[in-house]
Amino acid sequence: MFRAVYRLSSAGARTLVRTRPRYAAPVASRCYSHGKVETDEEFDARWVTYFSKPDIDGWELRKGMNTLIGYDLVPEPKVLDSALRACRRLNDLASAIRILEAVKDKAGPHKDIYPYLIQELQPTLAELGISTPEELGIDKL
Repeated sequence: MFRAVYRLSSAGARTLVRTRPRYAAPVASRCYSHGKVETDEEFDARWVTYFSKPDIDGWELRKGMNTLIGYDLVPEPKVLDSALRACRRLNDLASAIRILEAVKDKAGPHKDIYPYLIQELQPTLAELGISTPEELGIDKL
């Protein structure tokens, strides 16, 4: 009988001792990048070089544009110029128009960015024979 009481009392004492948590909270730490910071000119040059590759294919063009549009910026006209020229090399008019639509969407509420880009790209668009979505009438859909 004393054994049963002793077991119950020691089991009860163990549960009282274990009131603190069994895990340690992780220590918050920040990992900062110590890599080289890319300037705007280097960023633009990298993308111009990417789209100027003579052996670029359709998949690489779409991958590059998806990555570029994913950044928190509107691409510079010289980057878009090389992307449109890549579309022309691939004979892909649909991708060229899609690039212009994506840039218009990326400009968002800033109504002066897209007309500026079209103004800067107008000689290239005329040279390559690419119509803007507004000229085609598909901007109203």
